[in-house]
Amino acid sequence: MIVPIIGKVTYQITMDPTVWIFDDRKIILEEAFSDNNEKENIDETKLAAERWERAIGNFSKPPVNKSLTKHERENILKYSYVMPITDFLNHAEVKPEATHVTLVTEEKDITIPLSDLYNSYLMFARDGKPLREDGPVHLLYKDGSNKENPIKGIKKLIIN
Repeated sequence: MIVPIIGKVTYQITMDPTVWIFDDRKIILEEAFSDNNEKENIDETKLAAERWERAIGNFSKPPVNKSLTKHERENILKYSYVMPITDFLNHAEVKPEATHVTLVTEEKDITIPLSDLYNSYLMFARDGKPLREDGPVHLLYKDGSNKENPIKGIKKLIIN
């Protein structure tokens, strides 16, 4: 259930979509394709600021693991989720000469422009559960053009 990012990157990283359900960056699938772009920009900025505050934090206070409330646990199981891939690509530090990415799936390898990958989401959960049968992730373009027919079963991303 892991998805490595390899190839023309400074750091090869391994993504584990099974833990993204607890990640603040996740987006409910239906909300990811809403027309409210202004709300999305505000939310992303707010979330980035919150992540920064947590990262630098007050070093005199140790971090506290916040438990999920019963309501939050129930809500997690109601929705399907996507994760923006940009943060992972930034951490891997894609090399400037890279232009494409090969999506390695069970059925076949699919090559798309790198810019399309940056403008994509990775769907990792359906009804709050990992995508086991046709996963671990599906690729959906942010413009929604393949929402009904995502690229499924992605096992590896090779940056070319």
